[in-house]
Amino acid sequence: MSLFSKINTISKTLLVLSVITMVSIVGIFFIVYNYIEQHNDLRSLSLLLLFIIVLLTAILIYFLWKKAYDDFLKSELQENIEVLEKKLQKAETLAEHNSVYLANMSHEIRIPLNAILGMLKMLKKTSLDSDQMAEVEIAQYSSEHLLQLVNMILDNSQFDYNRTKLQMDVIDLELDLSNLFKVFEYQAWDKNLEFEHVFLSEKKSKFLLLGDLARIQQVLVNLFNNAIKFTHSGKITITIHQTASDDDHQIVTFYVKDTGVGMTPYELKQFLNVPAGNNLNSSKHYRGAGLGLSVSNKLVQLMGGELELESKENEGSIFYFSLQLKKTLNLKDEPKETETVLFEDLDYKFHVLVAEDNKMNQKVIKFLLEQQGADCTLVKNGLEAVKLFNILNFDMVFMDMYMPEMDGFEATKIIKSSDRYTENKSPIIGVSASAFAADIKKAKQSGVDDFLAKPIEIEKLKELLKRYTAEKQEG
Repeated sequence: MSLFSKINTISKTLLVLSVITMVSIVGIFFIVYNYIEQHNDLRSLSLLLLFIIVLLTAILIYFLWKKAYDDFLKSELQENIEVLEKKLQKAETLAEHNSVYLANMSHEIRIPLNAILGMLKMLKKTSLDSDQMAEVEIAQYSSEHLLQLVNMILDNSQFDYNRTKLQMDVIDLELDLSNLFKVFEYQAWDKNLEFEHVFLSEKKSKFLLLGDLARIQQVLVNLFNNAIKFTHSGKITITIHQTASDDDHQIVTFYVKDTGVGMTPYELKQFLNVPAGNNLNSSKHYRGAGLGLSVSNKLVQLMGGELELESKENEGSIFYFSLQLKKTLNLKDEPKETETVLFEDLDYKFHVLVAEDNKMNQKVIKFLLEQQGADCTLVKNGLEAVKLFNILNFDMVFMDMYMPEMDGFEATKIIKSSDRYTENKSPIIGVSASAFAADIKKAKQSGVDDFLAKPIEIEKLKELLKRYTAEKQEG
């Protein structure tokens, strides 16, 4: 029953009691007036009537007090609601500002990272001796480490348990995690720590697994960064144990072990007793890593497991979790050496228009496209892209979404509505370091045919080139 319904019920009760009280008082006077001389037991009757009056009056007073108290509670509740609404609005505004800040930070960091990684990949293709190649690889993995940290911060800050959906992919654990572990190896090396990763299985399985590889990697990144932060000497070991299985499922247990500061029994008990959904940051040793551990705990729960911890003070900690992953046939293609040039067999020059305002990124994407045999034309904003598109014929357009004078969103809309686009239907690929779901959705709404995130992955770029070249030839 609502608060207002209760108040109406009380009001009606008060009215009925008031009427009864008035009738009782009239009855008292009637009895006193007519029978005062006819009855000898007047005193007993008067006492009885007096008792009835007192009782009714007490009930009336109680309900009046109850109504006043309810009105008071209603007023207090309304004030509390207004205060909470203001706090909620303030928190939502702050969260929105933080989201915008993180989006801008992501964009600003990814732009130079794209240039760094691109130049390092270009450098690796030159004539380098073994020492120089090792130095370039260290620089490359360090850059990938920085990108990994940026992605971890953004993924953790945007995680929403109720909205996050698992993306099930075919996983070859040893193959798919090898690059990630290579980054871990350089992180540990940079801190003078040993790093080891071990895959334990009964035998080489003819099955692969179905799971959310990106989420598994996110948990491992969080746990490894937590381990390396609090390990000042010794070793970090990641073990992937996949021995328990049946016909349809494989149980895989992931262990992240360190020789760091560890936890006292009291701190360990606090950690293990944290309710689901709370930040796992009660331990003084693990302050600063609470968000990552909390997100990891929720992600593991989302995947059907539970994050566990064993720790001893000054000896180290072991974080581990088990997942039951469904088996699938090993239909994954063996990695093949892809051709360096995609367009060498075409009987014409493949022309690509690139709209990019950053000069270093211009060089990177130009190198990557020319490496595939494409002929690149560079412009520095959307306005120039629109003008050039209406003059020359292009087989494909790579459009940076955030540029001065005219951004990629507006330029894409104008190009798509032009007569020249109607004639040749050149695919437009949106490119941006800001690769949030909202950015990709906005880019698709503006008319781009596909989206390429910075730093540009060469395999993703090749995939797009192959797909749209094939469609163009078929058309």
